[in-house]
Amino acid sequence: MKLRHRGTILSAGLAAALLSPMAAGAQGVIAPPPEGETIAPQPPTSQTVEPQAPGVPPASAQPRMQGPASVADLAEGLLDAVVNISTAQNVPSAGRGMPRLSAPDGSPLQDFFDELLREDGRNSRQVQSLGSGFVIDASGVVVTNNHVIADADEITVNFADGRALEASVLGRDPKTDIAVLKVEPEVPLTAVSFGNSEDVRIGDWVMAIGNPFGLGGSVSVGIVSARGRNINAGPYDNFIQTDAAINRGNSGGPLFDMYGRVVGINTAIISPTGGSIGIGFSIPALLAQNVVGQLREFGETRRGWLGIRLQAVTPDIAESLGLPEARGALVMGVVPNGPSDNGRIEIGDVIVGFDGRAVESSQDLPRIVAETPVGRQVTLELLRKPSLEAETEEVSVEITLGRLEDGEEMMAAAEGGEPASEDGAQEEQASPTLGLRLADMNDALREEYGLSNDLSGVVVTEVEERSAAGEKGIEPGSVIVEIGQEEVATAAEMRERLSSLRAGGQRNALMLVAAANGDLRFVVVPLD
Repeated sequence: MKLRHRGTILSAGLAAALLSPMAAGAQGVIAPPPEGETIAPQPPTSQTVEPQAPGVPPASAQPRMQGPASVADLAEGLLDAVVNISTAQNVPSAGRGMPRLSAPDGSPLQDFFDELLREDGRNSRQVQSLGSGFVIDASGVVVTNNHVIADADEITVNFADGRALEASVLGRDPKTDIAVLKVEPEVPLTAVSFGNSEDVRIGDWVMAIGNPFGLGGSVSVGIVSARGRNINAGPYDNFIQTDAAINRGNSGGPLFDMYGRVVGINTAIISPTGGSIGIGFSIPALLAQNVVGQLREFGETRRGWLGIRLQAVTPDIAESLGLPEARGALVMGVVPNGPSDNGRIEIGDVIVGFDGRAVESSQDLPRIVAETPVGRQVTLELLRKPSLEAETEEVSVEITLGRLEDGEEMMAAAEGGEPASEDGAQEEQASPTLGLRLADMNDALREEYGLSNDLSGVVVTEVEERSAAGEKGIEPGSVIVEIGQEEVATAAEMRERLSSLRAGGQRNALMLVAAANGDLRFVVVPLD
């Protein structure tokens, strides 16, 4: 089963099952409630007799919220704010490796050969892709997914009325897969606003609008299936799961609540075939709104940073620390000269609170810290067990947050490698990819594996037993030169390229691998 960026489509049978209760339900509310008022669920106008479980009141005694009979009025007011995004990228031609056409120096035939190359397109070719987005400011500010516009040479925003405007990038954040674009319209655009994704409940109705498979202005309806999903897409995973149909081309499009507020940005699906099975994921508006604001203001993210390396609190660790439950984030190290390097935080401390917010896990803390402004003084609530015999103590420590991006640069310079911080970057760099552990090429590795000085690429330092890559003959000291006929120079580039292949629905990765002696061969490795 694969995780794919883009979206999903429902089968006819599943669509019928989804729509039938909506058609049978009472008229739903599709306008915001008056200021200061709330809308309570209304009991059904008719009753049905259903078998009851022991101890459960009869259906007639239970208030029921039905889905809307129609979302036409709601969709009509939102369609103009949702856009289609097309991108173009100039890439080396697939004809790589063909002989270069040339004539003897000074020959009049050289101009002919050069023109032939241009006409044949062997020098480069243009790759196009489609995605979705939505306008958040009438002046022309558009939000989409970073993977929709990554590496694009040209970006065009297409509107429902047929207009097409070239877009520039105000800022992009690969860690949350969010990008902000700017177009210059002649007249103000229709815009939508973010809602509070924290108010979204499992079972709430939601609506997705986007550009599935290039079919612009497509509307689908479903419910929130789950919240807080971690799909290993990045260090700040906290996705809303929905069964609203989102498909390839829906990436970057909005997920609306029934009041027309954006509560999520559709970004990924799980699918064994590339088609919908009703499992899609959206970036919560609360996370997206903070990132979008920083990208608009600074053109980059400015995340808070504690300078602490973390580990999950397992049941065994919780028991040894005398904790009633396995929760919080375990401190495994303090970055020298970082914000927390004040002598008051110790290895083995468990962070259970951050500035008044509960910390449930080591995954939650990086996201909470990243959402906090740089330079703010915060209070950490710690649980500390000084010794095996001592009781667990509650300790409060005040920290002034640094900036994550500065911290990553500082640690990269100090360690001479990839940055590592509490946002999960260290764990990501150390984790195996396709059963391989990877490292950027350097002189020490050249000497260790006897690699030639003119060989470039990503060095394999370890291969997991019984992995697909190991079965293909890849071994420590192998150098991955290309993936999908594109060169990779660093481990980070390789991971990004593999993510791109998965997002594009590829099941295998074609890799050009060099042995220590420089011999090249192609290897196909499954992406599962």
